[in-house]
Amino acid sequence: MQAVRSILVVIEPEHSESLALKRAKLIAGVTGAHLHLLVCDKKHEHSAMLSLLKAGLQEDGYSVTTEQAWNDSLHETIIDVQQAEGCGLVVKQHFADSPLKKALLTPADWKLMRYCPTPVLLVKTSTPWAGGVILAAIDVGNSDAEHQALHNAIIDHGFDIASLAKAQLHVISAHPSPMLSAADPVFQLKETIEARYREQCKAFQAEFDIDDTHLHIEEGPADVLIPHAVHKWQAAVTIIGTVARTGISGALIGNTAEVVLDAVDSDVLVLKPQELMDHLEELANG
Repeated sequence: MQAVRSILVVIEPEHSESLALKRAKLIAGVTGAHLHLLVCDKKHEHSAMLSLLKAGLQEDGYSVTTEQAWNDSLHETIIDVQQAEGCGLVVKQHFADSPLKKALLTPADWKLMRYCPTPVLLVKTSTPWAGGVILAAIDVGNSDAEHQALHNAIIDHGFDIASLAKAQLHVISAHPSPMLSAADPVFQLKETIEARYREQCKAFQAEFDIDDTHLHIEEGPADVLIPHAVHKWQAAVTIIGTVARTGISGALIGNTAEVVLDAVDSDVLVLKPQELMDHLEELANG
């Protein structure tokens, strides 16, 4: 988060108070990042509004540029501009789709989460971050190199946001239910599974100074546990990773990140493994 030099802020003209801009200002205020305001609009009818926003932000000491653009679809427009401007973070307000609309097509924000080659912050509430709880959700059960790097990035971003908002960082990981038939005896008992998972968390706990009371290893599916934890601690931001299946199976199965986005009442920051971001960047520029 500290390394982000430029933030792409998606402005929705029909919503007067931009929660996305509010969050972007908070981050830029601490990191000194440049703000690039984008209105996704075919007709370019919002020049006056963007000029006003820009003038106000510059008066407050922010570095700002603005743009109106459109290319086939909302998520493609955002990614095109993100690539052209070299923005390291996309901030957009999330407006829930109706269940019927969702059943008929993949919501634009799901597509943005899947295909954007940078972290995406989807703003859902006006809850202040300051002094609140930041929840970083990891999947300790996957310990391959790609997931390890993703876990580190999730906790790293959580640590950054908690620092800039003077908030508390909590980390959660779901673990599978015990199975008496499991080949590995560790997975036959809840206690031994939890102990194994906690053991795997020791390294990042030491690195980021996360004590055991802020690390939660709980039994059950992640897409149920995470929303439950967000509600329980009234988290202001939930940070999740996605390995973004981009093929047809991804469209059918969905992704924990997508389920969580719809189920939680907090802002959601979505991160991807570096390798996947590099691949998506190639696709975006192909």
